[in-house]
Amino acid sequence: MRTRHVNLLIALVAFVLFSFSCFCISRMTQTSNQLINCRNHILEFKENILRLKNKTERNHQELIKALNKMKFEVADRENVSVNSVKKNMNALGKNEIVPNAFEVLKFLFPHLRKVDRIYPDVIIGKEKTGVSFALGISTVSRGNHSYLKQTLTSLISRMTLSEEKDSVVIVCIADSNEDYLKSVVGMITKKFKRQLMSGSLEVISIPAYFYPHMLHARQSTEASQKLESWRIKQVLDFCFLMLYAQPKARYYLQLEDDIIANKMYFTKIADFVHNITSNNWFYIEFSILGFIGKLFKSEDLIDFVRFFLMFYKDKPIDLLLGDIFQVKMCNPGETLEKCIERNKHIRIRYKPSLFQHVGIQSSFPGREQYFKVSFFYYRNMKKLILIRRSVIS
Repeated sequence: MRTRHVNLLIALVAFVLFSFSCFCISRMTQTSNQLINCRNHILEFKENILRLKNKTERNHQELIKALNKMKFEVADRENVSVNSVKKNMNALGKNEIVPNAFEVLKFLFPHLRKVDRIYPDVIIGKEKTGVSFALGISTVSRGNHSYLKQTLTSLISRMTLSEEKDSVVIVCIADSNEDYLKSVVGMITKKFKRQLMSGSLEVISIPAYFYPHMLHARQSTEASQKLESWRIKQVLDFCFLMLYAQPKARYYLQLEDDIIANKMYFTKIADFVHNITSNNWFYIEFSILGFIGKLFKSEDLIDFVRFFLMFYKDKPIDLLLGDIFQVKMCNPGETLEKCIERNKHIRIRYKPSLFQHVGIQSSFPGREQYFKVSFFYYRNMKKLILIRRSVIS
């Protein structure tokens, strides 16, 4: 009986051990399956990561290609701009339409009648048209001195974006010195790239064939001959610039390459012009110095140019401006008092002056000038400063 109980106990223990073994094997199998599934998930995740990495690398390569393409296009545009100042500048295509305004030159200069089409060497520009204001700046080399960057910075920084869109600033290089051409183009391309790309800034150069072979200076001394030739050339330069700007805008503002502008000058000009009750004005002075700050209606520019070119050898252009008023506006037999009275209504002067002359080194070689506008307001360190006229000899 005792032996039977022992056998039963052994059998029970064996059964329990067997059951436990089966349970353990089952759990191990289940755990193994879970590990296999986990491993499969890990492998699948790894494959997804690899696919994502490959896709990211492909996108990265495509992005690099796109960026390189953009860089190449920008560099190519800049190279085109800079290379165009080389000796063999590319002229406009044969099918390009030449502005009719330049045809007036053939009636006044016999040497231009042999030229098929008269046009400027357009170095940089989108030939923007349909704006309200064109601002013309003629520039020549002043040796080691240059005020052009200061002038452009002053003009452009004191415009709003909407005013930039409604205007075009034209820099006319009236100098055959190739080094000066390259320096101006390089400076403008670097400092005013956004304005060039938007079309609100253009650079042109006057072709050499435009000028008469001899400027016929009639003064006796060599110094006076050089000065007269310089004045004659200045008249020609301004006239060429006017003809280029004429079809671009409703109004034309003549400036120079050594001035600075008053704060909000453009807003003040636009408001003043739009608020004039009569449209019968001849021109508006926004500066009293020489030919600086003179605003013309573009529709009148060709008449002005014709007159200037008929007498370009006789007087500086600012004095010719007074002569054309007497010819066009003073009636024969009219008293001087009546003519002067009419002058007040059609030759309008804005006060205070919106432009200040800052150039000391004149564009005439070896000459210095210290002329300042009598009344010119500008803000400096939050103070309003009034510059009185000073002439230093």
